[in-house]
Amino acid sequence: MENTCNSKFELNIKTEEPVLVPPAEETEKGPYFLSNLDQNLVVTVRTIYCFKSDLEGNEKAAEVIKDSLSKVLVHYYPLAGRLALSSEGKLIIDCNGEGAVFVEAEADCEIEDIGDITTTDPTNLGKLVSDVPGVRNILETPPLLLQVTKFICGGFVVGLSMNHCLIDGLGAMEFVNSWGEIARNLPLSVPPFLDRTILKSRNPPQIGFPHHEFAEIEDISNSSIHSEERMLYRSFCFDVEKLEKLKAKAMEDGRLSKCTTFEVLSAFVWRARTQALSLKPEQQTKLLFAVDGRQKFNPPLPKGYFGNGIVLTNSLCSAGELLNNPLSFSVDLVQKAVYMVTDSYMRSAIDYFEVTRARPSLSATLVITTWSRLSFHTTDFGWGKPLLSGPVALPEKEVILFLSRGKEKKSLNVLLGLPASAMNIFEQIMQV
Repeated sequence: MENTCNSKFELNIKTEEPVLVPPAEETEKGPYFLSNLDQNLVVTVRTIYCFKSDLEGNEKAAEVIKDSLSKVLVHYYPLAGRLALSSEGKLIIDCNGEGAVFVEAEADCEIEDIGDITTTDPTNLGKLVSDVPGVRNILETPPLLLQVTKFICGGFVVGLSMNHCLIDGLGAMEFVNSWGEIARNLPLSVPPFLDRTILKSRNPPQIGFPHHEFAEIEDISNSSIHSEERMLYRSFCFDVEKLEKLKAKAMEDGRLSKCTTFEVLSAFVWRARTQALSLKPEQQTKLLFAVDGRQKFNPPLPKGYFGNGIVLTNSLCSAGELLNNPLSFSVDLVQKAVYMVTDSYMRSAIDYFEVTRARPSLSATLVITTWSRLSFHTTDFGWGKPLLSGPVALPEKEVILFLSRGKEKKSLNVLLGLPASAMNIFEQIMQV
């Protein structure tokens, strides 16, 4: 277990005025369709990539990153546009070629002083990613903001702020890796497929599932009392041995024939968080997590699909049931949620939004996001692969993030935030 906040170190950064980086060539203009899977993910995701090379200093870093950005935006031109509302009240992109926001910055320390970024420290790490001051809503925020921060040791950090409604984790990984390929004068290994209309709703819509992911759950545990408490952010490491121990525990009663690392860890933290928040036994709780639907659609989505190819699946259970049953019970609930995601389910979710315009409710809900299968650590702008890469902060207090750890990427870090009193209980449960 690691504390996420290093109060002894404060990152001091001097930034220059932001500039706009439009595509290097003329690109298509006009409205760009966002699917109903995109509409539900209007959150900003901020990530950083730390680079340092023994062969190359950081003198040309900003120039190379900026120049290659303008070139990659020719292929990914919607990222150079601006969010807008259609006549139907849905989000679209106005492809106007205005460009991404680019900021150069300098830090007065060495890149190693940042420490372990797999433990989120929003105060320090947030300084490595740009914000647009004075924006009143998401429509006024450009979809892509970029900051290059140089350090006195010759290293530099690329900080990205991207709107999730334009791109999911796999799409973002492909975008950043394509950007790196252009910086190294290489052809794109995975050109983007830009047509999102292949995920249009059916006419007429056909809703074939209940879609509890949108359900509003009544908070009978009065958990809002925690809102006045200080939020603590912690990171917990599950190495291979600990993960195997959890799997053995889940399998010991013979209820399950198999279970994956994701399934057992999701079930374990769902139970632990429920216990830590002292929810009443009759309190309904909801688990939400994203499943990559690219290969589950029929036909599968084209390679390089640019957009959200993920769909939220869910499981509902009372706190009492969750805690009074063995771990295998919770794992079984997670497995059923995974198996539920078929082409029919995803098409139904798309149609459900078309009819209701509902967005997933987060009351009494845990959202698990896993980045452990995303190869952001392979990004290379010409300075080699990043020393470190990862998120700056959790997008919502209900979110728990799984990140791969170590050279083998077989261990997992679990990142989350909880009110102080609940975090103390959670930490004790984590001593497995």
